[in-house]
Amino acid sequence: MDKEKHRKPRIVVLASGRGSNFQSIIDAGKLGKLNGEIAGLISDNPHAFVLKRADKYGIPKIVVERGAFISDEDFQSGLIGAAKQFCPDLLVLAGFMRLLGKNFLNEFKDRIINIHPSLLPAFRGLNAQKQALEYGVKYTGCTVHFIDEGMDTGSIIDQRVVPVLPGDTEEILASRILREEHVLLVECINAILGGRVKRDGRKVTIIGG
Repeated sequence: MDKEKHRKPRIVVLASGRGSNFQSIIDAGKLGKLNGEIAGLISDNPHAFVLKRADKYGIPKIVVERGAFISDEDFQSGLIGAAKQFCPDLLVLAGFMRLLGKNFLNEFKDRIINIHPSLLPAFRGLNAQKQALEYGVKYTGCTVHFIDEGMDTGSIIDQRVVPVLPGDTEEILASRILREEHVLLVECINAILGGRVKRDGRKVTIIGG
């Protein structure tokens, strides 16, 4: 039997903070609802709570701290080296607060996705929930997209809509969006690793989705 053919796809998560989306992927795996296995975690923040989550479940982790490198180019090389150690089939950015360089993108072409707390292309970058509240939109949400060289500009895989309610604060809205992120991210991972995601230029279709 060809072990390579029957092995589970390997997921590598990059995160900088609390890691609640990382936890949602772990939980899906524990329930047998993940089309792959978490091979490892990479963080640029040695103090991130997400590292404790990895430790709790025995998930290998690597910290690649920007301050340990002279230049951003060296830092990107460090990230590439760390990711290669895990032999990833899919890299998932779940609150990773660094832009990935061209060399990283080329190394793992079409295998990197990100989750963002808005309905892209609206409210890119940091503080998307605050941007939504200040703009006065009635609906926002979350988006999973492929990564390209821009900030939150890659092809959109799927989205979920979340209402903005009277009296919402940034924290309340962020919490409501986060609940949808946890579901959407796992669904998109499963669709990709299940071979159900088709790309035609910027247009992405989920077969059976």
